[in-house]
Amino acid sequence: MSHDSATLEAVQIESDGNFSYPEDYDLDAGYGLNAGVVDYISNVKDEADWLRDFRQRALKVFEDKPMPTHWASRDLENIHFQNIRYYLAKKQRATRNWEDVPDDVKRTFERLGIPEKERKFLAGVEAQFDSEAAYSNIKDEVAKDGVIFVNSTEGLREHPELFRKWFGKVIPTGDNKFSALNSAVFSGGSFIYVPPGVKVRHPLQAYFRINAEQFGQFERTLIIVDEGAEVTYMEGCTAPKFDTATLHSAVVELVAMKDAKIQYITVQNWSNNVFNLVTKRAIAHENAEVRWIDCNIGSRLTMKYPGVVMKGRKARGEVISIALANTGQHQDTGAKMIHAADETTSNVVSKSISVGEGRSTYRGQVHIPRHLKGCRNNTECDALLINSRSRTDTYPAITVRGNQHAVQHEASVSQVSAEQIFYMQQRGLSEGEAMSLSVNGFVNDLVREFPMEYSVELKRLIDLEMEGSVG
Repeated sequence: MSHDSATLEAVQIESDGNFSYPEDYDLDAGYGLNAGVVDYISNVKDEADWLRDFRQRALKVFEDKPMPTHWASRDLENIHFQNIRYYLAKKQRATRNWEDVPDDVKRTFERLGIPEKERKFLAGVEAQFDSEAAYSNIKDEVAKDGVIFVNSTEGLREHPELFRKWFGKVIPTGDNKFSALNSAVFSGGSFIYVPPGVKVRHPLQAYFRINAEQFGQFERTLIIVDEGAEVTYMEGCTAPKFDTATLHSAVVELVAMKDAKIQYITVQNWSNNVFNLVTKRAIAHENAEVRWIDCNIGSRLTMKYPGVVMKGRKARGEVISIALANTGQHQDTGAKMIHAADETTSNVVSKSISVGEGRSTYRGQVHIPRHLKGCRNNTECDALLINSRSRTDTYPAITVRGNQHAVQHEASVSQVSAEQIFYMQQRGLSEGEAMSLSVNGFVNDLVREFPMEYSVELKRLIDLEMEGSVG
């Protein structure tokens, strides 16, 4: 097929991410989930016996665990696990040469702005297409410092002792039904190790792309930052809009050793047929700092609660999140802060926007046990309703025992002012432009936390979501 004819077959409707190319896969586990599918994935990857056993045990945990009922949405009943494909890939391994990426995959990522971002401001990039990474590269000057940045399959194969030491230790298989599912069928994701004292000056980025219909993407990311080291990791996610459900269920484990710093930034723009059910957690050792910066736009249902277990004295955890729910979407997001040492500090700042008949939910947990001293937490939850049909809910669970801690919680709900919109219209803006300006003003203080390139992209995504949302 020629480049031009393939391009004509691509579909683009609402945004840069909403297109797909004809499927052409060498490896396909078929529809449905059973022990044979799990073995197929292990065979394709030529995995060690311990990992094959790990997957099969996880499958049993997944099958035994009931669907969560304490989460907010009945929408989970619409996931039909036997109608999903759990592994789709081409035969080749991830290449470090962009020219060696298969043409159809390359077209997809070039259309999404990769590798331009890599050339401009990234220290390394990985691009995953459905089940496997197609491209993985790190700049020479970073690699010379001993930094490892590969996909998870390579991490297991080339750095087994380092990978296995922390794999499944931050998030156990049985943590929840979807962490068990990921443990059984995971493929792709990033493995990063930063040696002691190394400060990676420019971000590392991964981009996760779902191209196929009735497909599940289950990447597994493990980041280990050694004593006194620092790294910023960014991920972007897109998928085309199909009539059938798509499942994305990732697991992300972070380990920040003594005095280490990790900043993990996510900007997702899933189409509204995607169930986005992700488990993310970090362990912060003595005087370490972990910051999750999370932007959730799109998807039919997102359930994501980045967490930090502050295991060492004076460890710090922070979650800064933005969620936008449009009609037919539910953003159920929040944070988990577990204080497990003296003088630990946590900060949660959440802003949500509900548009049309969209629903946003903040669901948070802060836990400070009685035996600790000098812990601090600040939680802020602000919600903006665009009209009377949208909905927002807040479910903070803050458990503080003892009297030697400082904790504060603040929440607000507001609605876009008709007078404000009218005033901006009198200044020459359309109603949609005025609404978009109001929303961007609402999240502006958080958007400043994003790197410049991502803050521009985030504003553009909000503008796209606001188009046609009024009237």
